[in-house]
Amino acid sequence: MPKNHYEVLGITRDATPDQIKKAYRKLARKFHPDVSKEADAEIKMQAINVAYDTLSNEEKKAEYDFELDHPEAFYQPGANTGTDGFDNANFYGQGFNQQGYSGFSGFEDLFGRFGSGFGGENYQYQKQQRQQRSYRGEDQHASIEVDVAIAYHGSTQQITLQIPTLNAFGEPEVQRKTLQVKIPKGMKEGQQIRLAGQGQTGMNDGKNGDLYIEIHYKDSDKIRVEGADIYYTINVAPWEAALGQNIETSTPEGTKVQVNLPKNAKTGQQLRLKGKGIPCKTPGHLFLVLNIVYPAAQNEHEQQAYQAFAEAFSAFKPRNA
Repeated sequence: MPKNHYEVLGITRDATPDQIKKAYRKLARKFHPDVSKEADAEIKMQAINVAYDTLSNEEKKAEYDFELDHPEAFYQPGANTGTDGFDNANFYGQGFNQQGYSGFSGFEDLFGRFGSGFGGENYQYQKQQRQQRSYRGEDQHASIEVDVAIAYHGSTQQITLQIPTLNAFGEPEVQRKTLQVKIPKGMKEGQQIRLAGQGQTGMNDGKNGDLYIEIHYKDSDKIRVEGADIYYTINVAPWEAALGQNIETSTPEGTKVQVNLPKNAKTGQQLRLKGKGIPCKTPGHLFLVLNIVYPAAQNEHEQQAYQAFAEAFSAFKPRNA
């Protein structure tokens, strides 16, 4: 049985806009054809994009929920339905006679029966008026992941997106679009770039909508970005941590800094470098997260060194610490 848009995103109908966005991001990172190894990744990504385009738009979501709540008005058993159960063939055909709706003759009659609020007797006139008017294309949204170094230096990236849109017949489809995107330095995690006129195409000579690209930075075992702050894990030797030595370390910016470790520093301890995070209007901070690593004893001399270390700290009981 085809999945509806909520099932595609793995959410419930009472999901908040933020939950919808988070679900989309998670699936986009998993099934984007540029990173996914699954054979049907592109097909799944198309369904994910269409689902998000519908559920992230308040008006589209309301219309879609109405369709789900009134399947008898949109669905006919045995018909050629779409992924959400909507009967495209019969909806625009000669009605729902197999279900007993003998008075229906298609799209106009269906909405005419609902009364003047949906057009009623004025439907044909309103339809003609709509056909003569120009409509601006809808704004569209996409997200990309980039290396954190771009936050410090900026970059121009060529990206390929799969964007839900409408074709010349007003039918939904997924468009593959390749763009050159200039990412300025100082972009915070989750901040958007607006590309004017790159959204959905306008109708009847209407202006195109805009495309908003949301920037996300790639997480790794060493780097995590929160807003304008960056958490960067660095390895330190046991004696550096114990003695509080001065060390040199690289930064996500690609530079070197000198850092004084506190004596008896521990794994997980954070050192804040004020204003060394993402260089936006109010610069973020760079947090160095300490990770103490121990060298392997690979020869007799090194084993003796560890033995001497153990004897020097014979009173230390790590399981009791």
